[in-house]
Amino acid sequence: MEKNKMSKPAIFMHSVIIVTCLASIICFTLYYGNIYKSEVVLWTGITAFTIMYHFWMRIIMGNVTKLFKKHITYKQWWFKERKFEKKLYQKLKVKKWKGKALTYNPATFSLKEHSLEEIANTMAKSELDHWVNEAISVSTIFFSTIWGQFWIFLITALCAMAFDSQFIIMQRYNRPRILIAMQKEKKKSLKQDTIILNK
Repeated sequence: MEKNKMSKPAIFMHSVIIVTCLASIICFTLYYGNIYKSEVVLWTGITAFTIMYHFWMRIIMGNVTKLFKKHITYKQWWFKERKFEKKLYQKLKVKKWKGKALTYNPATFSLKEHSLEEIANTMAKSELDHWVNEAISVSTIFFSTIWGQFWIFLITALCAMAFDSQFIIMQRYNRPRILIAMQKEKKKSLKQDTIILNK
């Protein structure tokens, strides 16, 4: 059995983590080691560190939530569709752009490898991951207690939150459609069973 290949978004994220980790180490060593005291060096290091933190924490927390995967299902209250959502997603034109969004692990959403119910549960887990990511984004504001510049960290946190919100919207848009397909599949299966029993 072949192992799933790492997707392009996953390769990109891991590459960014490596590059920004090295950049932040070099810049902080130069600045705090009094080798080259420059605000440009310091803020290059801070920027690299913040980017690394965003990406690395998302991967870590995504793996942490896997431990609770069996307890995360589309049937839970939080993942239920709300009355206002359909109109909101129409205004946001989600249908037009949802297919262009990057997916960290596309294989988990494959209809060839998974049942509709498994995909619905994966969507719930993915949505939860991105809600956790929202909290991670907010946590970067606390870096301002070390380096100051509160507004810079606030703006970057809000940008990161806006980025993750697209994935939350996408999962909440797609999941009801998967549930409709599940209902149709069940009805078809029941109909076939009835025909067999009546023969």
